Amino acid sequence: MKLYNLVVRLFVLCGLALASVTACYAAPSAADYGVILNLSGKQRMLTQKMTKEVALIALNVDAEKNLKNLAGTSALFDKTLKGLKDGDSSLGLPATDSKRIVRQLDKVAGIWAEFYPAIQAITASKAVSQEQLSTIAAKNLPLLKQMNKAVGLYEKEAKKSGLEAAPGLAATLNLSGKQRMLSQKMSKEFFLIALGHDVEKNKLNLLETYSLFDRTLKGLKDGDEVLGLPGTKPQHILDQLEVVSGLWVKFKPLVEKGADYKTTALSAEQINQVAASNLPLLKQMNAAVKLYEKEAAK
Repeated sequence: MKLYNLVVRLFVLCGLALASVTACYAAPSAADYGVILNLSGKQRMLTQKMTKEVALIALNVDAEKNLKNLAGTSALFDKTLKGLKDGDSSLGLPATDSKRIVRQLDKVAGIWAEFYPAIQAITASKAVSQEQLSTIAAKNLPLLKQMNKAVGLYEKEAKKSGLEAAPGLAATLNLSGKQRMLSQKMSKEFFLIALGHDVEKNKLNLLETYSLFDRTLKGLKDGDEVLGLPGTKPQHILDQLEVVSGLWVKFKPLVEKGADYKTTALSAEQINQVAASNLPLLKQMNAAVKLYEKEAAK
């Protein structure tokens, strides 16, 4: 009888331990994936926003404000990168237990370990040297590329786990989030052209970036099979996308001018227009992403 009771107790204890481990490593919920896809996607945008801010400082456009923004943007990227891997309750991020995603985040961290000191040197000196500009211009795209791979892995996880019932929503969260990045990437490319940095390459990149933003915005509203977008049905999200479209109609001609091979120089007025209007575009696109995130939590 004593032996029987001992076996029963051991069985119960093992069951409780297993349940505890399972709870600790439970797959993220749909709501969790909404936050994860939002914030991992936002990291892509932050890589471009930082680089844009460096370019604006180099152009001496609102230098003091952009130095402050640069410090905040880089600190947020650093905090979020750590949170994606280890979890961060203040950001609503669970720790990542996928070994594949952790390896990818480590790749991002490796590039960031070289990128962040360059940013910190700029905020400390309150100036951008030609060497620093070249370093940031060269390293921001590898950082973006590796972060984008991480987002793609999160999207795959979401489709087969927390958002398995709505795989189109996972793609929508990814690509709507990517729009934020594109708003900053095209602004960065515009300002690098204004600085005379790798002009032909940045003109081509700018053309590709604003074309993708334009197509994705239409796809978010109406659907795009190639992009994997099912289209948006909730009216309140469509209304928000219309707000974005209203800003885009005014912003697009500015970046088109920058990408035009006939454009040999960009005026201070054109630079200031893009500097003033890119953040409202980002802000309204971010508002749309948050609405999609709420849909994922339902």
